[in-house]
Order: sequence, then structure tokens, then C-alpha cells
Amino acid sequence: MAYAAVYLAAVSLLSVIITLRDKNAARKHRWRVKESTLLVIAALGGSVAMLITMRVIRHKTQHAKFTVGIPVIIALQVAAVVLFFWLKTKGVL
Repeated sequence: MAYAAVYLAAVSLLSVIITLRDKNAARKHRWRVKESTLLVIAALGGSVAMLITMRVIRHKTQHAKFTVGIPVIIALQVAAVVLFFWLKTKGVL
């Protein structure tokens, strides 16, 4: 369980850093982070941190891919965790 917490903290920190970097690059009209990269990082566990960061800095808030996609990723992640613990209590895992 401690490994999972460290992993999620690291991925969340990475998602915040990359989202901030993309916002900064957008302001300066420089090279941007690919949207697919942002979504993959969210899917790997940085979704909550990315959603909070997006809302705080108002970045990607007009893109349905993010305003709908990130909450969907969060819902799928929550469902996966619930399923994991449910299967564990049933002795399947």
C-alpha cells in the first residue's frame, strides 16, 4: 500500500509539473505538450491532480477532451479500485 501511495504522489506531482509547463508554453507561444501525453499521465494516476491544476490555472478548460475526459478517467480509476477491493474480499485475488 505504501508503494501505491508513493507512486500516486509521484505521478500526481508529474502531472502538475507538466500541466504548468504546458500553460507556460502556451502563454509564450512555444512548444506544447501533446494532449495525448497529458491524457496518458492522467490515466496513469495523475488525473485528480491534473484536474485540480487545470481548474486552478484555467488551462484546457474549454476542451471537451479534458473537461469530460479527465472526470471520466477519474470515474474509471475509482471503479477499478472498488472492483479490486471487492474481488480481494471475495478471495478472487
